[in-house]
Amino acid sequence: MIELAGKRVVVMGLGRFGGGIGVTRWLCAQGANVHVTDLSDEAHLAESLKALAGLPVTRRLGSHDITDLNECDLLVVSPAVDKAKSEFFKAAVARAIPWSSEMNLFLERCRGRIVGITGSVGKSTTTAMIGSVLEAAAKQPNWKHGRVWLGGNIGKSLLDELPAIAERDVVVLELSSFQLEDAASLKWSPQIAVVTNLKENHLDRHGTMAAYAAAKANIYRYQTANDVLIMPHGNGVDGLSGGWAGRKNLIRYSIDPETRELVVEGGAVAGPRVKPTLAVPGLHNLQNAAAALAVSRVLGVNDAVAIEALAAFKGLVHRLEYVGEVGDVKYYNDSKATTPDAAMTSLRAFDGGVVVLVGGSDKGNSFTEFGRLLAQRAKAVVCMGDTREKIAAEIRGAIANGLRNPSGGPRVMFATNFGEATTMAREAAARGDVVLLSPGCASYDWFSNYEERGETFRRHVSAWQGG
Repeated sequence: MIELAGKRVVVMGLGRFGGGIGVTRWLCAQGANVHVTDLSDEAHLAESLKALAGLPVTRRLGSHDITDLNECDLLVVSPAVDKAKSEFFKAAVARAIPWSSEMNLFLERCRGRIVGITGSVGKSTTTAMIGSVLEAAAKQPNWKHGRVWLGGNIGKSLLDELPAIAERDVVVLELSSFQLEDAASLKWSPQIAVVTNLKENHLDRHGTMAAYAAAKANIYRYQTANDVLIMPHGNGVDGLSGGWAGRKNLIRYSIDPETRELVVEGGAVAGPRVKPTLAVPGLHNLQNAAAALAVSRVLGVNDAVAIEALAAFKGLVHRLEYVGEVGDVKYYNDSKATTPDAAMTSLRAFDGGVVVLVGGSDKGNSFTEFGRLLAQRAKAVVCMGDTREKIAAEIRGAIANGLRNPSGGPRVMFATNFGEATTMAREAAARGDVVLLSPGCASYDWFSNYEERGETFRRHVSAWQGG
């Protein structure tokens, strides 16, 4: 672990939405001499730069220049950087310059017990559920641990909190495939590892499903014999490598779709089935709750406390978020569904008439199964963005092969901008229907990120309510 005081540290990737702000501030607080470099120019990074005002930071924006690596003691790389393609990163490696990431810097220094959560779909909601349950448990007189901290890929850096995190504390971290890929350089895995599922995602970055699965497997690859691995039954996790199936401390979780009960099996935490009442819809959220129950039992939480906390959980923004009702039509913002699998999971949460807004920028995923499910379950589909033709073709192909809803198949429409898309969806919906923004694609064709897309959808619905 590098002592940072007085060292020259180059932060590669500030990000338009502040991905590098937290680590830059923290590095300055450690006494490092920080230089920030980003391919975006000053105009595009204006908001992020405001957050660094007053800090003793130098910068190069609009390009990377290998001269910035001169006398560099450490390169801190954003997880958004594709290291296999970055010439700047390759130049640093060629010079034998050590590199790290914001998450790796945290993991090296964190004293608390870490619960790490990863998966292709549902990891943010599962992370938040686990955090809610443990925070409720921490208020009970029989809680055996210290404070509960929530962070990671869910959107909160915990670097600044390091001095306050004690050994007794529990740190709940959402971990992306990119962060886990970087964590392999530390040969690190959390004391409690949770996997939600394994589905096709980020193939534009990882290249193959095998490479993507290998990155995900890092969450348990370096665990010790005393550490705990929590895995679902099914959900394609057999594609994960590393011999996890024979593990001593392996816990499996699932749901009974008939009774809607949560099932936890394995070791001392196996216990009676429980049936929660959730505010968030869908069987997939019951599955997320089962993972949270498994973690709570590992940490000695009473089931009654866990079930009460799960019932109080209201969900996350942009993740099957209920945003309002207009004319007896309910609107849900699921902008975080940036893969077909995520969108399919959300679509299955509803019965009856569903009008779905789909499409966006292309991450290289297949839309065949997505098209089949839309053909069977959607009342109407508004196709938008770069992938609109691909998705529409899959829907039409499914209908031609006999897969269709009771009315003969969804109406398929094309939108040339997001405002038009939302208007089309509103006009296609009737009383009692649901309008669901669940694109199954990234947002970068029309928006800066999925948050902006979801917030725009929310504003449109709010404006209709006001009208």
